Amino acid sequence: SVGNFHRSHQAWYLDQLLAHSGNAHWGICGVGLLDDENERLKRDVFAQQDNLYTLTRYRTDGSETHQIIGSIVQYLFAPDNPQAVIEKMADPETRIVSMTITEGGYNQEPGTGKYNFENPVTQAELADPTNPQSAFGFIVAALSLRRARGLTPFTVMSCDNLRQNGAITHRAVAAHAQALDPDLAQWIETNVTFPNSMVDRITPAVLKEDALPIDEASGIRDVLPVISEDFAQWVLEDRFTNGRPYLEEVGVQLVDDVEPFELVKVRMLNAAHSVLAYPGQLAGLNNVREAITHPLIRELVDTFLKRDVTPTLTAPKGMDLDIYRSTVIKRFSNPHIIDRLPRITGDGWSKLTTFLAPTFKTVASEDGDPS
Repeated sequence: SVGNFHRSHQAWYLDQLLAHSGNAHWGICGVGLLDDENERLKRDVFAQQDNLYTLTRYRTDGSETHQIIGSIVQYLFAPDNPQAVIEKMADPETRIVSMTITEGGYNQEPGTGKYNFENPVTQAELADPTNPQSAFGFIVAALSLRRARGLTPFTVMSCDNLRQNGAITHRAVAAHAQALDPDLAQWIETNVTFPNSMVDRITPAVLKEDALPIDEASGIRDVLPVISEDFAQWVLEDRFTNGRPYLEEVGVQLVDDVEPFELVKVRMLNAAHSVLAYPGQLAGLNNVREAITHPLIRELVDTFLKRDVTPTLTAPKGMDLDIYRSTVIKRFSNPHIIDRLPRITGDGWSKLTTFLAPTFKTVASEDGDPS
């Protein structure tokens, strides 16, 4: 998808890189998969705005920066023409296929994490692989074409808040391919890489009532504005099949192992989001800042992070977990980031099993009592 997070994070990083000489051959072709009002709006508006949009970043001191992002050079709406999307992915110029499809978009069976072949969309794709609807259906169809044409495959890069997101993507693509063509599955296993990544930037939804004040502040008329905090982090395994941008030039951390970074982020920031969001909604609160400034909820979050999470984590080299915890609280308190609680509690079954359950299991295994 070309959702708000992708546009505030990966597209923003690449936009910065395009300002460096020697990188003009890179760009993003966004693909909308869902046939809904939001994606149809993007289909129409991206064309009208020459694929440009504004990103407004708010610092914790209340100051703001408005920026026009130009790294998205094309947008394809898959329901209109799925074959055009497959051909774009099969084009030799496409080096990386990135995924930002939310934690719930990976077609996993609840409880087992296995690829869900009972999903009606998956069953339809396996019956007619030339007419995919899901990310995995499109990826496998495009890889099949590249194999048939003797082309180097693209890298498949997940950018969702899942631990070991590359490994999960690998299993899903492998399972889908195996069900269609074992030889294709073996080719993918041998030739395609699925780097794990850790991504971080709080990016609230922009409602219609939010857009006008943003336009007034930026001085730009934009139907698809994005807002985010100023903080951003991207830790990425340096495993690419077919080349990559020099993302390290703009602050992306290219590493051999993402796991220590993602453990800290998922179990502290993402988990704390959930810990405050549910009682916040029960208390009649609207957004993260209101929740973190509520005395009882703030105490709950502090206790959870200090007593339950920090003792169960090993920080990556050079990271202080107490400083990270303080940074998380400060980010939640940003006065201009109106991150609404229903966004956080939505799709809770996939988020809670990823963000909270591992900490609770660890605490319980040590005869502890989770906060």
